[in-house]
Amino acid sequence: MRLGSGSTFSDDIAIDLGTANTLVHVVGRGIVIDEPSVVAIQTTAGQRKVLSVGQRAKMMIGRTPDSIETIRPMRDGVIADFVATEEMLRQFIKRTKTLMGFRRPRILICVPAGATPVERRAVYETAYSAGARKVYMVEEPVAAAIGSELPVDDPAGCMVVDIGGGTTDIAVLSLGGVILARSLRCAGNSLDAAIVRYVRRKHQLLIGEANAERIKVEAGSASSEVNGHGTEVHIRGRDLRMARLKSIVLGSEHIAEALDQPIDDIGEFIERALEDLPPEVASDICDRGIVLTGGGALLTDLDEELGQRVGVKFLIPKMPTHCVVSGSAKLLQDLSRYEHLLIRS
Repeated sequence: MRLGSGSTFSDDIAIDLGTANTLVHVVGRGIVIDEPSVVAIQTTAGQRKVLSVGQRAKMMIGRTPDSIETIRPMRDGVIADFVATEEMLRQFIKRTKTLMGFRRPRILICVPAGATPVERRAVYETAYSAGARKVYMVEEPVAAAIGSELPVDDPAGCMVVDIGGGTTDIAVLSLGGVILARSLRCAGNSLDAAIVRYVRRKHQLLIGEANAERIKVEAGSASSEVNGHGTEVHIRGRDLRMARLKSIVLGSEHIAEALDQPIDDIGEFIERALEDLPPEVASDICDRGIVLTGGGALLTDLDEELGQRVGVKFLIPKMPTHCVVSGSAKLLQDLSRYEHLLIRS
């Protein structure tokens, strides 16, 4: 059955439902929402009530009374809390109503390449319950390949590595089809956790998730060879030995040391994928390079560090964090062309 034509529908929505951030793209209008995947919930007399979602909810992390909890309803790229995810999607979709009118939208939503049928079904049901009249799904790295404008219809193979918050996803495409797609549950959140462990082990200092993310953004580097040009970041936390506040200063070389293990895990994951490809396709990728997308691509020198470890050059598109949702929007605009790339629910 033909799913659609090349025409643009103003009530079509592409959603990159990520562990760290959710992006919503209204076809014909662009990205209208780019906010953290966080929900603030208040529990009163055993009843749960959603107070806020997105950026407002993230600002509450670590600052709430006992009756309010801030949660990330997505874990490792899949739904961990169905009710919170549905409400988060419902509110995000509601914000787009002023752009689309009152029709229930068609939604194309992304899932990790390694998501199980049960996990995919959960995403499908949640999107439908949140207000969609029709739900399509696509694997995140496939959408990233299209969004980064890789020549997926060429006979030569092309490869994309999408490093999100919960998962690192790989897709290899050729002649418009998927040769390989797989997922590793090691990505941006793993980098944050590595920083927390490093600061605790080296300095006996306890810091939170939000602080670790700030450190990664401000001074994070994948390479220890900063040659004095790295950035320093001031960190304040609780001293585990003295039980009082303490401040320290870390440089980019220290953050690189903290991130060495998760980056090594990602590098090995890419190497295994290359080893499993037909020799001709692997040769194409060595010649063309590997495209790096997602929030992880913004980490300083990650492309160079992975290139040294894997032995293949890495390329970063202009807007790596928008590749997945932009590719999803292109799929929606031409469903008849890309029908074979969709996941069957």
